[in-house]
Amino acid sequence: MKKSTWTRRDFLKASGATAVGVGIGQSGIGLAAEPGNQERVHGKADACIFIWLGGGAAHIDTFDPKGRGDGKKTPGCYYASIDTAIRDVQVCEHLRRTAPLLDRCVLIRTLTHDISGEHGAATNLMHTGRRPSETIAYPSIGSIVSHQLGVKSEAVPAYVVMGYPNIARDPGFLGPKYGYVYLTQIETGPNGLIRAPDVDNERQRRRESLLSTWQHEYEREHPGDHNIRGQTAISQQGFRMAGPQFLSVFDLGKEKQSLRESYGGEFGQRCLLARRLVQSGVRFVEVSFNLNFLNGTGWDTHNDGQINQHLLIQDLDQALAALLMDLEKNRLLETTLVVVATEFGRPPEFDTGGGRGHQSVAFTCVLAGGGLRTGQVIGKTDELGRKVVERPVTVPDFHATIHSALGINPHKNLYADERPVPITNRGSPIAELFG
Repeated sequence: MKKSTWTRRDFLKASGATAVGVGIGQSGIGLAAEPGNQERVHGKADACIFIWLGGGAAHIDTFDPKGRGDGKKTPGCYYASIDTAIRDVQVCEHLRRTAPLLDRCVLIRTLTHDISGEHGAATNLMHTGRRPSETIAYPSIGSIVSHQLGVKSEAVPAYVVMGYPNIARDPGFLGPKYGYVYLTQIETGPNGLIRAPDVDNERQRRRESLLSTWQHEYEREHPGDHNIRGQTAISQQGFRMAGPQFLSVFDLGKEKQSLRESYGGEFGQRCLLARRLVQSGVRFVEVSFNLNFLNGTGWDTHNDGQINQHLLIQDLDQALAALLMDLEKNRLLETTLVVVATEFGRPPEFDTGGGRGHQSVAFTCVLAGGGLRTGQVIGKTDELGRKVVERPVTVPDFHATIHSALGINPHKNLYADERPVPITNRGSPIAELFG
């Protein structure tokens, strides 16, 4: 048998990465921010639920309806429009549950940027607020919130992503302490936090004790190795999160059946779990909604994806309305900012297959709750939603608004080593939303 060439250093690095079974490196568990790292401004919210419509949701078919098109040569909306709780403001007919709740929301109808050709680049921009750089890895908005607000409890993470890991959600130069725990299933929690059936409490205790001994020995011998200390802290918090307090959050069976049904299918159950995660102390929860099997394409409605787009919109409508009402009932809506975001919108014209292309110069995102002055529409697009005609909102402005709602100073500097990096790229909060 070939003799192993692993050193204790190799083992410790591997154990720090695998003992918990969650992403570290660029996607680790978020730990508490350093003391004095907060400068609260504006906001009343202390948590954010970030609903991501990956693929590019058509604004004119959802929250910014215009005149009707024919699905072929005549540009325009694919659906009829209905009135909402905001006077003279309409949305798509398939948002019938959300429409009466729009007084709890803000429609930002004039988001604008210039990356329309590539989903990945636009997704990264919407999550980091910046274009990629060759010299610095910018952190995602979730990691910045984790860094600035820290954890409410050592038993829960600051940042959770429901969906598969992606670089756009990473902590960048902030480091693995401010990464995320990710979930690919909602009933059991992160796979890496669940013990194997043959590992009882005593066996787990012995494992943790042995790992701790090796970790402390290595730290004494290499006091300047900050990476291993960070990995040690991550693994220790992971073991704490494997306890009953955090894992009990995933038991949706504790909720009334009528409430679960009100949220709808898989996406709705993710939104219900997001409420439970926020209630348990998680600061930032991203909920991905890009279920391709409903219409074949998800929100990227080229060609035939347009035909059954209403199924996606109806799922979003049911889950979003249930989430807003549930947060309100639990007295969490004022302190929880709900964001519905996407990488870009769609043009009013139809492509040769009957779907729509990409459009980034004008599209809509939604904010709700969070102590904002809701019941407003920010900005105006032209008669077909092709371009902004009033009150453009840049991606840095959008990020600055989210940060301000969470009491984070959007103009504050973070530091990549000694290099100062403003939290947003010269973004300004939307002043009308703060009273």
